[in-house]
Amino acid sequence: MEVINSIGRRKAAVARLFMSEGTGKIVINKREIENYFPSSILQFIVKQPLNTLEAVDKYDIKINLHGGGFKGQAEAARLAIARALVKVNAEDKAALRAEGFMTRDPRVVERKKPGQPGARRKFQFSKR
Repeated sequence: MEVINSIGRRKAAVARLFMSEGTGKIVINKREIENYFPSSILQFIVKQPLNTLEAVDKYDIKINLHGGGFKGQAEAARLAIARALVKVNAEDKAALRAEGFMTRDPRVVERKKPGQPGARRKFQFSKR
């Protein structure tokens, strides 16, 4: 099996993924997943598509992550893994979509507007 590329995004985080057949090793930014995401919850988020298809130890995955915070990065990696698994086997798409792993979450931070302290916040109004 050749190397399969995919990309996942969430908020400001971008995950570029390279997947090949292997033993289930996940490397993120040249570090093991246990070192990159010490939280077991974030490790679980990243592995969710693999757990759904029971393919945890079938593929070696290398991910380049940048931008955003750790939660956004974990969810970007999850989307990239789901997209790569669909490239391998298109029949898996329905199962992954049912779990919500194929949808790119469009929510991002709203920009700050000029003349205001934040995106929605306004300076205190003074009548006099």
